[in-house]
Amino acid sequence: MTLREKVGQLNQRMYGWDAYRRRPDGGFELTEALYEETDRFEGLGALYGLLRADAWSGVDHSTGAGADAGPALAHLVQRHVLERSRLGIPALFVEEVPHGLMALDGTVLPVNLAVGATWDPDLYERAAAHAAAELRARGGHLALVSALDIARDPRWGRTEECFGEDPHLAARLTEALVRGMQGEGAGEREAGEAFASDRAPVVLKHFAGQGATVGGRNSAESELGPRELHEIHLPAARAGVRAGAAAVMAAYNEVDGIPCSANGPLLNGLLRGSGGRGWGFQGLVMADGLAVDRLARITGDKVSAGALALNSGIDLSLWDEGFTHLAEAVERGLVEETVLDAAVSRVLTLKFRLGLFERPYGIPELPSPAAGRSLSTALARSAVTLLHDRAGVLPVDPAKVERIAVIGPHSATTAHQLGDYTAPQRPGTGTSVLAALSDLALPRTEIRHARGCALTGDDLSGIPEAVAAAAASDLAVLVLGGSSARTPDTEFDANGAARTVVSEMTCGEGVDLADLRLGGAQHALLDAVTATGTPTVVVLIQGRPHAVPEAAEHAAALLTAWYPGPWGGEAIAEILLGHTAPTGRLPVSVPRSAAQLPVYYNHKDTEYGSYVDEDAEPLYSFGHGLTYTAFEYGVPNIGSDGASCEVEVTNTGSRAGRTVVQLYIRPLRTTVWPRTLELRAFESVDLAPGERRTVTFALGAEQLAQVDGDLERRVLPGSVEIRVAGSARGALDAVPVIR
Repeated sequence: MTLREKVGQLNQRMYGWDAYRRRPDGGFELTEALYEETDRFEGLGALYGLLRADAWSGVDHSTGAGADAGPALAHLVQRHVLERSRLGIPALFVEEVPHGLMALDGTVLPVNLAVGATWDPDLYERAAAHAAAELRARGGHLALVSALDIARDPRWGRTEECFGEDPHLAARLTEALVRGMQGEGAGEREAGEAFASDRAPVVLKHFAGQGATVGGRNSAESELGPRELHEIHLPAARAGVRAGAAAVMAAYNEVDGIPCSANGPLLNGLLRGSGGRGWGFQGLVMADGLAVDRLARITGDKVSAGALALNSGIDLSLWDEGFTHLAEAVERGLVEETVLDAAVSRVLTLKFRLGLFERPYGIPELPSPAAGRSLSTALARSAVTLLHDRAGVLPVDPAKVERIAVIGPHSATTAHQLGDYTAPQRPGTGTSVLAALSDLALPRTEIRHARGCALTGDDLSGIPEAVAAAAASDLAVLVLGGSSARTPDTEFDANGAARTVVSEMTCGEGVDLADLRLGGAQHALLDAVTATGTPTVVVLIQGRPHAVPEAAEHAAALLTAWYPGPWGGEAIAEILLGHTAPTGRLPVSVPRSAAQLPVYYNHKDTEYGSYVDEDAEPLYSFGHGLTYTAFEYGVPNIGSDGASCEVEVTNTGSRAGRTVVQLYIRPLRTTVWPRTLELRAFESVDLAPGERRTVTFALGAEQLAQVDGDLERRVLPGSVEIRVAGSARGALDAVPVIR
């Protein structure tokens, strides 16, 4: 390969939606921009977002490729690339798959924070497999999937992309993601083994520490010591690598002054290194959008920025100019051509594993849309978390409730259930809470509706109508929350993050909050409806844990559904009406206010921690979640060999139900200052009324290892308490056993 061809393989400069235009007859034609890009490097290494559709790209159903047209578009572009490549090297089509394929007609799944609330890796694995099959059936190859960010500050707008605040939960779900998208046993395969035609290699993002940026501000610095990085922010990445992930994406943030895209010790040392401290990763490392060009701030120009990133371990850029000048960087001696060759080899290896050289146009059959809807709804159903029901109003008793008022800015819409990174939906897609309750409630049940207010702003004009509806009903269902829905009036940064929010968007990339309260009118609506005396069930649809202590105090019952996807309204209505019981558990701690932050459960153990003016404890703890029955946990028992822990769990209620048994460790004597609690295992258990079952956990290195003074994970000398309960708060109150 010539130097020019090699450099071309490492570039992903174009936005995919600029590569084509739709003709009046419905077909597609290639743009001059694509011709210029392929001529520049005699081919094309990778193309980002050929199928992407959203407000930023401007692609919708009138201009983009739906499910039927996507394969033909991919075929058209790939044929052009092969014709322009002297060596016949196909392009790698890279697509966003944050919670389902981000393309027209792609199945939208609940966001990662909702997936975290399911505590169900097996269900998520099946949903991830479906998303991979959709990607490949549309002509895409490589899936960009958020998985590695740990939610340590819920003011961050991308909290919805995190599985939660805990590294163990995130690690288990990251493994499920890799298995689902790439195929079972991906971690045990040879590095060069091919991917099945309905499976897709994943790029796990973001590596590393982006969930701990200062002030919850996007792309800010992360003030992380090495131990915090290894204990909290690297376990999910390590689990993904061990599961066989094909690629990772370097994060925007810097760690101890070194941007991740220029962090050789992180990428070449820890990630790719061999021996005791290295993970031996052989896959691809991609930069986040325009992250390489940002390095010019410290190198002086974009040529040296590209050289720094390549030398530090980046293989593939994203929209950057810096990587387009790598030939000049080689000629100037800024980077050795052998380093360039190694990166090219990793890109080409991935293309071979995908079979693109043998079958550049091979596209499998599209999976059933009905199967996608079923999986999305199942995830939404499993994510709905009952936080309290002190008045015992749930499930709704049709003998007592004949009139239901469905109120709130989220009550009759699906647009705000979807989360960020979502393609435009066809009219009629999805089910709102109002529509689902109207459809599922008994025929004699009267359903009234009033919006009450908007998600943002202080307009109170709709509240009197909502109050009247609530006062005339036996039960009010008040659906509040936030939104990550981008609209054409949203202004965007060059990397697609929201810059100036002029819609109802209150969450998502670039939408960070200083406060965690809902819009002023929503709080006024909550106060007014609960003041009527009508029992009120508050449902929060949100991409972060908002601070709504008034709901905890005044609502008869409180649930959170996160962003549950298009059919989330159906899942919520089923639970409210008792067609199914809630099984979700909090993947994050719910704060009382932003002034408390941070409130994550696994903080360092200390005798201090109270405030004079506010309770320091979260409103609801990590792992908390109720259902329509009750469970009792026995005292855990350590096996005689010390390698297992047993605990009896009993359903003490009158209904069948599911609990998530959670095992925490609490180090007592260690070489480093310990954390109060650390989740190390969990298992979901379904029990009939009165049924008792013994749950057994292994107690091996996975459950007992800690990060030592050399930043290695191993079982350290000293005693450890084992605590088993249904939440982190419950674990603190549980009777421990010593291991």
